[in-house]
Amino acid sequence: MAPLSPRLVVPVDVKKLPREQKVPLHNRWHPDIPPVADVTEGELFRVEMVDWSGGRVRDDNSADDLKFMDFTIAHYLSGPLRIVDSEGVPASPGDLLAVEICNLGPLPGDEWGYTAILERENGGGFLTDHFPSARKAIWYFEGIYACSPQIPGVRFPGLTHPGVVGTAPSLELLNIWNEREKSLSETSLETIKLCEVLHQRPLAHLPTPENCLLGKVQEGTAEWHIIANEAARTIAGRENGGNCDIKNLSRGSRIYLPVFVEGANLSTGDMHFSQGDGEISLCGAIEMSGFLELK
Repeated sequence: MAPLSPRLVVPVDVKKLPREQKVPLHNRWHPDIPPVADVTEGELFRVEMVDWSGGRVRDDNSADDLKFMDFTIAHYLSGPLRIVDSEGVPASPGDLLAVEICNLGPLPGDEWGYTAILERENGGGFLTDHFPSARKAIWYFEGIYACSPQIPGVRFPGLTHPGVVGTAPSLELLNIWNEREKSLSETSLETIKLCEVLHQRPLAHLPTPENCLLGKVQEGTAEWHIIANEAARTIAGRENGGNCDIKNLSRGSRIYLPVFVEGANLSTGDMHFSQGDGEISLCGAIEMSGFLELK
C-alpha cells in the first residue's frame, strides 16, 4: 500500500497576520510555551511557515518596508511540536532528536521571496560602511530556479532550507542564556570591533515583552507576563539549535538536536529559498514563506 500523504500539523494562511493564524505561532524560546500538536516518532508530517517577518515585506519595488522595519519582531515560528514514541511516551531531557527533512519548498500560490540590505541605522549588517542604505530585490520562483527584476540577467537554482529549527530550552538553560547575554550586553561596545562595524550593533538581544507572541498563551495574562519577560529572542543560535542558517540543511538532510524538556517541543521557521555561507547583510538569504515535510 502506498504511504499516506504527510499529515499537516501546522497550517498557515499568508493572507492573515501571525496573530490571526488558526494554529498559534510564537517568536520566543521558552519551556512553558505549550505545544500545538503531537507528532509520533517515524511519522511523516508537514509544517507550514510564514516568512520571518510575518508578511511585513511587500512584493514591490520600494525598500521602505525594510528601511523602517521594527526589528523587535523577528522569526515567527511554527510549533512547538511535542514528540512522542509509538506508545505515546514523550521524548525526555537527555534524548537526542533526529529530524529528517524529507521535502520542502515555497507555499503554493506564494512562490516569491526577497533579499535585502538593511539600513545602517536600523538593522545594519557587516558591510554598512559600503552599503549604508536599505535595498530590496524581489525574487520569483520557477521550480528550483529564481530570477529577479531588480537583478536582470540572473537565474540560478536555489538550495532551500529552514533558517531556524530548534527545541525548547529548559528553565535552567534559559537562565544560563539570559545571564550570559546580559553580561555580554553590559560589555563596552568600544572594546569589541570587527572592521569598525560590529561595535555599532547590539551584542545581544535581551528578553522583552514588546511584540512578544507566545502561541497558546493568551496575551495580557499573568502567565504571559512572566514568560514574556524571561523568554529568549530567536535572533541568536544557541545550544538548542535555533537560528543556525545552514544552507545545506535541505532535502535529504538530518539535524540532531538535544532535548531539554519533556516532548522536545520542536519549532521551525525562517524559510530560505537559498542563501550563501551566512547572511552578511543579515537579510542576505532569499526569504520566503514555505513548508517542511519532516520525520
